[in-house]
Amino acid sequence: MSSPARREPDREGHHRPELHLLKATSFGTQANALLRKNLTFQKRNKKTNGCIITFPFLLCLLLFVLQTAINTILSGSAFKCGCKCIPYANGTSGCEKKCGIEYSTQSQAQFCAIESPPTWPAFLQVPAPQYRAVGEAGSGFPAAVCRNSGPCSVTFPFTGNNRSFAEGMTSYFFQVTNVNTSDPLLLSHLTPGTSTWTFLSNLVEPAILYPDETYLMLPNCSNFKNGIPFSFSLGSIPIEEDINCAEPNFLWRDNYDIINRELYGGFRTGNPNREINEFSAAYDFGSSSTKKLDLTIGYNATYKNDTGNSPPGLVRVSRSMNLAARAFLKVILGADADLPLWFVSEMPKDESQLKLDFASLIGPLFFMWVIQLLLPVILTYLVYEKQNNLRIMMKMHGLGDGPYWLISYAYFLALSILYMFCFVLFGSVIDLKFFRLNSYSVQLVFYLIYVNLQIVFGFLISALFTNVKTATVVGYMYVFGFGLLGNFLFQFFVEDTSFNAGAIFAMELLPGFALYRGLYEFSQYAFRANYMGSSGMQWSNLNDSENGIRTVMGIMAVEWFLFLVIAYYLDKVIVTGSGLKKDPLFFLGGILRKKKGSKRLLSFKVAGSQVSVDLQKQDVAEERKSVERALEQSGPPCAIVCDEIRKVYPGRDGNPPKHAVKGLSLAIPRGQCFGMLGPNGAGKTTSISMMTGLLAPTSGAIYIEGLDIQENLDKIYSSMGMCPQHDLLWETLTGREHLLFYGRLKNLKGAGLNDAVDASLKSVNLFNGGVGDKRTGAYSGGMKRRLSVAISLIGDPRVVYMDEPSTGLDPASRSNLWDVVKQAKQNRAIILTTHSMEEAEILCDRLGIFVNGELQCIGNSKELKSRYGGSYVFSITTSQADEERAINLVHQLSPNSKRVYSLSGTQKFELPKSDVRIADVFRAVEQAKTEISIQAWGFADTTLEDVFIKVARESNGTK
Repeated sequence: MSSPARREPDREGHHRPELHLLKATSFGTQANALLRKNLTFQKRNKKTNGCIITFPFLLCLLLFVLQTAINTILSGSAFKCGCKCIPYANGTSGCEKKCGIEYSTQSQAQFCAIESPPTWPAFLQVPAPQYRAVGEAGSGFPAAVCRNSGPCSVTFPFTGNNRSFAEGMTSYFFQVTNVNTSDPLLLSHLTPGTSTWTFLSNLVEPAILYPDETYLMLPNCSNFKNGIPFSFSLGSIPIEEDINCAEPNFLWRDNYDIINRELYGGFRTGNPNREINEFSAAYDFGSSSTKKLDLTIGYNATYKNDTGNSPPGLVRVSRSMNLAARAFLKVILGADADLPLWFVSEMPKDESQLKLDFASLIGPLFFMWVIQLLLPVILTYLVYEKQNNLRIMMKMHGLGDGPYWLISYAYFLALSILYMFCFVLFGSVIDLKFFRLNSYSVQLVFYLIYVNLQIVFGFLISALFTNVKTATVVGYMYVFGFGLLGNFLFQFFVEDTSFNAGAIFAMELLPGFALYRGLYEFSQYAFRANYMGSSGMQWSNLNDSENGIRTVMGIMAVEWFLFLVIAYYLDKVIVTGSGLKKDPLFFLGGILRKKKGSKRLLSFKVAGSQVSVDLQKQDVAEERKSVERALEQSGPPCAIVCDEIRKVYPGRDGNPPKHAVKGLSLAIPRGQCFGMLGPNGAGKTTSISMMTGLLAPTSGAIYIEGLDIQENLDKIYSSMGMCPQHDLLWETLTGREHLLFYGRLKNLKGAGLNDAVDASLKSVNLFNGGVGDKRTGAYSGGMKRRLSVAISLIGDPRVVYMDEPSTGLDPASRSNLWDVVKQAKQNRAIILTTHSMEEAEILCDRLGIFVNGELQCIGNSKELKSRYGGSYVFSITTSQADEERAINLVHQLSPNSKRVYSLSGTQKFELPKSDVRIADVFRAVEQAKTEISIQAWGFADTTLEDVFIKVARESNGTK
């Protein structure tokens, strides 16, 4: 049903043609059509979708198997408190099983219950003899020879603002009057030291287990060359050992920067070629005086064993602090003052079992890969429709951007939610602590926000791709690249409390790092909860300043909205297979948009070259007048009006600009089929691409049913049909399903839709034998072409474009297709391109021949043959000896004849129609047969093919 006629001036004051558009399909109808098509499409791809959904299950199953194997290993005796079978004391046979720290190995002891941990002296960290700092003579360090001849003294660098006060402090550090190590209480007044490497916990002091690496710090060790008896009790266990003596060496330094360099430069690094000079501790007394203690103690916190490969342990610093505090009291109160450090002890603990939650440990990396694997799926889907022009095909049949975005987004969201639900469900069922210990509601909100962000991020970056393979490769590089960067780079920044928080926030603006931060927090809470038997991430934990979940959820929520807006904007202004790009300021309407009026010039310059319109072609000039009348509404209404459209591609690599279309003007009324003829590269497909919105014209204007195509493309598409040069079909959908989808886009519903689909299938011979219900992937090339023609005509469109519709058809199918087109052109305008002259003569009411981007001639078949083929073609075959006599015969018939072909006695001539009569030709040939040997002859009128060849040659400057 058409709308009332109206006259509306265009951008230059011309009146646009009368409007006769179909009623536009509603938003809901378009969305319903696309939803039904997508559901059918996904149903046919159920195996692929099933693989996507089950992938999280396979990964969770793998983690479950690994976790089970790890639990089996950790349940062994090496990872729990030790037990021994003790024989009965009364001589009875057998033994009694006893468990506890006293029955455990060193590795087992850390798992035992210790209700009353033992106490032991606080040891000073002392370098091993072979690593103690040495130096040149006069440097203040012990001579290097001491490493071979005897134990070197232990060096303590020190500095301060007041040197004399600092030296007075150090003189009290190791001052002792009694060395009675048999009295445990007196050990608090002495300074025991050790070079052992500490454990991660101090339930057992390693110095007690390795007496050879234990020392007593005394000012003079000459009296203790054979060792010092050392005895005390470790709980109920008596300890009696002989330990070594070590002398202190205090070395003044002018400032603490020197001490820092020495501490850093001389420590063990695992490099055997690097000189090692270790210090026990360094002291900076700063502005200390008798009224205050200003103290900085330096030590190296990366203390390792000899191999340099062991993890860092605890560093003993309590004794270093006590030495300085006790010396300060002696300076203030006198040498008798004392501040003993009685002992150190661990906290009581229950018996424990080593637990390792493998899934939580590696979760951030692997789970990040699992979640992000949906991104390449989204990219592939979106870019596939653009690369194969399926999206523009849908737009040409009336699908708006709104329904497309809504249904596509809803599909991806449903897939993502199902994917994440299976992911969490599988993980919970097999008891992965990562899922079970963290609050499900927190996980739900986090995953829901992220999958929405991932969807809009996929829409955003899909606007930058036109090739599926490129988009897929980039998608997987993003997935695995951000996973590895998160695990091996970003995680270290998060764990380093000294790293700039603003830099971490900036990195979390990238969706990949935001996801990794959230998964990292979940894994940390689950790991600790599993080890300590507590709960994992809860809503209350989000208030913790060190918890990054709240921050990243806020970032992702904001980016969700921003990326959606940016993605929609880029989809409008970047040409990637979705139609004409819009002005970058299209959202402002007509406020700031530049006026692009119809540049209707007879000539124009591009990059220094001049392109002129040939005004000598009378038929072409008359067509321009028809366009003027259509614009002024002084002629019959036209469905398609092209007003001086041009397409110029810019020059590249030093080549001049390419003028694909040079000033095309056409006025095509309803009820007419216009044929576009021309050699390959003449500009036919480019012209149709501009008329259908695939390409924007460099200049000029195109009106479809009275609407400017650059401003009202969405409205125009509601009354347009398109049969492209290459079949744009979904191979998993049937022919009927294609027609149902496009019929719904043209507002067909219910029984009317089914009747129209059946009629369309019958018209192109795809109804019988159930052919229409077969998947198009099984169709032959001819069947696909017939389906494409049926799609272009479904829903009674007012304007139809057919680009070589009969290509690949057999003669019977071609004849049937011609009948369909002839019947369809009533009350609609059809533009058809073809290389078949027979097809053009049968179907087209008017023809236009294009050469080199220009319309060379226009008219119906008879007019063109009359105008460009005003001659007869006379052919004659004789013996070679009679060729001259045959030429004389033709010249007698027409002095103005021209020979156009000659080969082995066969000659072809063109005879002007004004020179001869058909009867005279027959009479002359019959008479000549009595004089020369005429083997064959023929006399024909000019064909359309002859016209085509002649126009093409003349336009190219050839004969």
